Amino acid sequence: MTESTNRPPRASLELLRAEAADELSVLIEERLRAGEDPWDFMDDLPTVDELVVLTLRAENIVADGGARPSEARNYRVLRQIALDHPPLTRAVWRLLGSEPHRRWHAAARAEAS
Repeated sequence: MTESTNRPPRASLELLRAEAADELSVLIEERLRAGEDPWDFMDDLPTVDELVVLTLRAENIVADGGARPSEARNYRVLRQIALDHPPLTRAVWRLLGSEPHRRWHAAARAEAS
């Protein structure tokens, strides 16, 4: 049984990208309203496709009981996302090995400090 067979079918990639673009807009607005300089944070933000991959990864983690995946399982999950959605392959490879994935999120930045 593959890891994707126990998940419900997702929306189209176009819809996932539209949702991710909205989320990215919110992240940018939050940072701007907090007084941050866009030159300081724009390079740290994920791309729309990276957000889609992270969303799909998070759904897989929740479906698996919420346990943080091992490095091997994380690789398998990300690889399966790339297989299920070939246009996301580049984003998957960029994310592999880049923990923490949410370095752009305020909570992750606070943890790193």
